Amino acid sequence: MGAVMLQGTGSDVGKSVLVAGLCRLFANRGLRVRPFKPQNMSNNAAVTFDGGEIGRAQALQAIACRTSPTVDMNPVLIKPSSDTGAQVVVHGRVLGNLRAGEYQQRKATLLDAVLQSWARLRADADLVIVEGAGSPAEINLRRGDIANMGFARAADVPVVLVGDIDRGGVIASIVGTRAVLDDADAAMIRGFLINKFRGDPALFADGYAEIARRSGWRGLGVVPWLAAARRLPAEDAVVLDRAARTGGEMVVAVPMLSRIANFDDFDPLLHEPGVRLLMVPPGETLPVEADLIVIPGTKATIADLAFLRAQGWDIDIASHVRRGGRVLGICGGYQMLGETIADPDGVEGPAETVRGLGHLPVTTTLTGDKRLTEVGGTSIADGVPFRGYEIHVGRSVRASGTASLLRFADGSMDGAVSADGRVAGCYVHGLFDRPEQRAAWFGTSDGIDQAHRVDAALDELAGELASHVDIDALLTIAGVAA
Repeated sequence: MGAVMLQGTGSDVGKSVLVAGLCRLFANRGLRVRPFKPQNMSNNAAVTFDGGEIGRAQALQAIACRTSPTVDMNPVLIKPSSDTGAQVVVHGRVLGNLRAGEYQQRKATLLDAVLQSWARLRADADLVIVEGAGSPAEINLRRGDIANMGFARAADVPVVLVGDIDRGGVIASIVGTRAVLDDADAAMIRGFLINKFRGDPALFADGYAEIARRSGWRGLGVVPWLAAARRLPAEDAVVLDRAARTGGEMVVAVPMLSRIANFDDFDPLLHEPGVRLLMVPPGETLPVEADLIVIPGTKATIADLAFLRAQGWDIDIASHVRRGGRVLGICGGYQMLGETIADPDGVEGPAETVRGLGHLPVTTTLTGDKRLTEVGGTSIADGVPFRGYEIHVGRSVRASGTASLLRFADGSMDGAVSADGRVAGCYVHGLFDRPEQRAAWFGTSDGIDQAHRVDAALDELAGELASHVDIDALLTIAGVAA
């Protein structure tokens, strides 16, 4: 079994996309490839076939490998619920809620869990491509590290360092990383990659050579800015823009909650020609021209409901409804649209009951158990099929006589619809992935299933990497015969 780990000079240098592209490249060559990320921090989670949860980036990488995602691909998932606290998920199950300082004290104890997953995963693979988190240059976090060099050395996995030239300072970031690492950590790095290059790479030849000279590491290629990467789901909310897509007659507005989760629900709308998607940041009003406001999922429903009110978005939503506009709540957004949200056991914080937005006759009680499952069925109003997944705590109860939004394949119901049909909510993520559902919601569809769009982008990405990365050298580093 071969293995190689991609670490970055910082966050958002493109590690996740590169791992996905390399996974598809080697899968296309007939290798049994698996992705692995020891520790991920993200509120964008995916449900695995065995009922656990992992980062959506690793689920995408599993798709790139043409295999099903498992909890072993991301054994430790940190889901921030506040600026100083997070829910910690180990082997797909919630371990508990920890403050940042508490996690730093306990993370070294999680190395055993990481190595257990690593042993199971590598036994089923010809090649494992590992993704680090943040940067190994964060030497203040080195003690007890399980995300970067702590894992690489424990598992004896060689490292390739990725630098992002688009943000500037790539020479300093790579050479600077070498300068702050101790010799044992630096020795794990066998090469470097330059990512997100724009223009003529010949103009960077001197800089490329200087990095190799100063670091002592081999250059493995200069990867251009890849258009295919824009068609893949993003992992971090930092990439969301104010106007995610311009043009289109149907205006869809999404308030960017402070703990927004599973925002890849909106990825299909980025490519829908009849839709103008607006991601509305804090401090801005929800646009009056919106046809549909979608309240997204969140890791902290009660806190984000207070955040929503602090922005004045509750007033904007009420005005939108009075004007005859439509509103959809997904997961935590669905809970917010109801009458009350009760947290008797303090799942999200202090035990309390708060008033919802009051647009749906629904009451929600947050409970400690989490529902993690893939689902499918039809919309009740029109019979249009859907597929998606649920990942949430809490149970919502509709008032007697309230219509449901969705019917699952087993005959059970989900969601609620207001009496006038203009406000609706449900727990299902991925509702817009199928073209039939987009046509039903927006009156338009490009006819492309989101899964097919992603698959085509992965193949395109693999082709680009084959042209710009020294693949034979990478396989040699990984210990796999080229």
